[in-house]
Amino acid sequence: MNHSLQHNTALVLGGGGSTGNAWLIGVIAGLFESGLDVTTADLTVGTSAGSTAAAQIAGATPTELLAATLAPVPQQQAGPGGSGRGQNPARPVVDHLARVHGIIAASRDAADMRRRMGASALDLDAASDGSWQEKWRATVASRLPNQLWPERTVNITAVDAGSGEGVVFDRHSGVDLVDAIAASCSSSIPFRIGDHRYIDGGYRTNAENADLAAGYGRVLVLSPFGGRSLVPAEWGVHLATQVEELRAGGSRVETIFPNGSSEHLFGVNGMDLSLRPAAAQAGSEQGRTLADQLADFWG
Repeated sequence: MNHSLQHNTALVLGGGGSTGNAWLIGVIAGLFESGLDVTTADLTVGTSAGSTAAAQIAGATPTELLAATLAPVPQQQAGPGGSGRGQNPARPVVDHLARVHGIIAASRDAADMRRRMGASALDLDAASDGSWQEKWRATVASRLPNQLWPERTVNITAVDAGSGEGVVFDRHSGVDLVDAIAASCSSSIPFRIGDHRYIDGGYRTNAENADLAAGYGRVLVLSPFGGRSLVPAEWGVHLATQVEELRAGGSRVETIFPNGSSEHLFGVNGMDLSLRPAAAQAGSEQGRTLADQLADFWG
């Protein structure tokens, strides 16, 4: 172990749609209520649903966030969902997934996939009436307890739709927190910031982007997708590969995935707002169960 890393902690919050966001909040609250506060990590990496969670835990206590997430969601609020790898409000999840599968099948590698995904998003943008941008930003803003970047280090991932290059926003990027999160959660139509348009940060490497925690001694990864990926393993971007590389660099890494009894809440059901309370409850139970065994790891 590289002893210079031992006192640095990184919390990695992966994407996973509306239910994924609720599960993340649940896990963090369950840990917190059992005496383990991971919100004080030296670095928090947020991708898609995890980008919203990263901002939420910086602006309110886990207990407050969990209480709000467990509250029943009125049906009329259903829309693009709790910040995740979903779609714009008018496009069903299955159609979105079919488009993604087609692009992946046509791609040579991760970089080619990002370029193709960006080009597809720009085509959708060109065919839209342009009203989505303002509505989406307002939706994202409504989810945040505080719309200012926290003082602690928070990295929010996205992909530049024009170049296909991965992007990492932080409080020094000159980009509003709301805009950074809106970009990280834009899976179909790209979100515009200045002269650039951005799509979901989950396309940067995988839904977690755990590689950004390189150099940190202890890394805790929360993955609503359970580390799964739609892209071929040989592309080298799966979470398992990222974890191996972190450990090779001297980091201790622990991962938390949804347990088998709650897996049905994610994936194709990830944008169903009515399932958010169940996902949050499942996450909370996992957090309370895991707190003791993670206490020594987190320190």
